Amino acid sequence: MASDPSARWVTCPTCKGKSLYAPSNAFRPFCSERCKNLDFGAWASESFAVPDPTPPDDQPFGDPRLQ
Repeated sequence: MASDPSARWVTCPTCKGKSLYAPSNAFRPFCSERCKNLDFGAWASESFAVPDPTPPDDQPFGDPRLQ
């Protein structure tokens, strides 16, 4: 694999170990099926979320024009 120009080592997003990023690694960018499944489980349970930028003083029913 060292001679394959498309292969490189990256950090696994789940365990932070080394992962071969190449077509031969079916789990890329993860190092294993376990890390891939852990990441998918966290995604499916909505552990990954974008913070809500709504200000705390925003009242959804406070504007009479919206009623």
